[in-house]
Amino acid sequence: MGEVAMEEQDREITNMDRRSSVVENGIMLVINHSRVHPPLSVVLATVLYLAEFVTAAVVCSVYRKNDDVIWMGLTITFMLLPAVLIQLTLTFIHRDLGRDRPLVLFLHLLLLGPVIRCCEALVVYFKAGKQEEPYVTISRKISLKKGQQTPMELEVGQSERTLAMHRNAFKRTAVIQAFLGSTPQLTLQLYATIQEKYILPIRLALMVITLISITYGALVCSVLAIQIRYDDYKVRLRPAAYLCMIVWRGLEIATRVTALVLFSTALTHWMILVGMANLLFFFFLPWIQFWAKKGSLTEDVEKNFSKLGTTIVLCMFTLLYACINVFCWSAVQLDLTHRELIETKQGWGRLALYYSGRFVENFLLITLWYLFKSDFYEYVCAPLLVVQLLICYSVAVLFMLLFYQFCHPCRRLFKHNVHDCLHCICCRRGRRRERGRQANLPPSYSTAGTMVLMPEEQLLDPQNSQPPDPTSQLGEQETSNVEEMMEAA
Repeated sequence: MGEVAMEEQDREITNMDRRSSVVENGIMLVINHSRVHPPLSVVLATVLYLAEFVTAAVVCSVYRKNDDVIWMGLTITFMLLPAVLIQLTLTFIHRDLGRDRPLVLFLHLLLLGPVIRCCEALVVYFKAGKQEEPYVTISRKISLKKGQQTPMELEVGQSERTLAMHRNAFKRTAVIQAFLGSTPQLTLQLYATIQEKYILPIRLALMVITLISITYGALVCSVLAIQIRYDDYKVRLRPAAYLCMIVWRGLEIATRVTALVLFSTALTHWMILVGMANLLFFFFLPWIQFWAKKGSLTEDVEKNFSKLGTTIVLCMFTLLYACINVFCWSAVQLDLTHRELIETKQGWGRLALYYSGRFVENFLLITLWYLFKSDFYEYVCAPLLVVQLLICYSVAVLFMLLFYQFCHPCRRLFKHNVHDCLHCICCRRGRRRERGRQANLPPSYSTAGTMVLMPEEQLLDPQNSQPPDPTSQLGEQETSNVEEMMEAA
């Protein structure tokens, strides 16, 4: 997945020796004379799509031979549903319905749309650079290097623009494939493996492919969230950032799926309730916020859509958002009143609330599984498995914190980072402890107020500029008190 770094940079300015730059009025105009980067993200998304589809078809044939009708039906469903949605997404983004392209539409009907799109992207890439082409647009970005912001204008050619459109399309399809197909497929196959009490090699291969697809989809979600939130900046992710995100997302998703599957093996009917509650909560949350703001539906989804069509598209978008949040953090928050449908502010409170709630939920699910587990787990050290799952999720959160603190490409633009939040929490706890200690201390002359009696002549004398000496007055008062006690005796 390291090659995704070149794809998600949105043509990051590197290798300046092969590019000419002119500074005018404080703005650097960059003219690209080098070859465009290969569409590796398009190829990777297509390979994952084909690998998962073919492997799932082979698993279905094995289920058919073994007369496992239920497993076969569910596997086919989770294989065909994302495939159909991917064809519709690619057709919608490239606007092929209004163009005379019968071969492309026929391949989409055969569920081979990603293959023909990948071939088109490779053809554009290999033809680029053979002849000089004029730029079709200028992209204005801000380069952020070592805390310094430099405005830039980049000339974008026709080939580069076409490849960017293919990359953006395949980013969306990778997310759809990951969370509408791969996550339920991985959950199903892991559940079937535990129920049948043996590991089928082809089924194990399918689970590995789906886990890679989900991790890649979550990685794309994180990068898309950064690019949308910091649209004015040139975003460049280092290899260390990708490493942190891969470990963070991989452990988070693997732990979540394992917790759900273990719970479903012990309390199957309750698993349906837990899954539907999660899905409905995240599905209706953006709509409740939309109704609370009393906003109107955005008209920028598609100008040719009616209100009904816009509502259907937004419902599908919200369904994808809900499916992502059921298994991992979506990295973005929906705002149906916004033109981009995405809230651009960094919600640290929502991030902390999500991971705190998800950790508690996973802990409860694993605990209930441990209490109601079947006899099949007698050969498994159940307490060790529980501890391992909790540690893996904690490590995932740790790598997430490391990413936002040290590896985020725009961390210098944060008003508050992870260190500030933790420092604020520690300061609050320290202040509370100090207040509690001060409240338990007995009153003393250092903390309690002392009344001092002064002679009337000293108060009325305007020439007396010297401040009174409370120590001498206290001594006089104590001497007079002693004399009165002696006379009384």
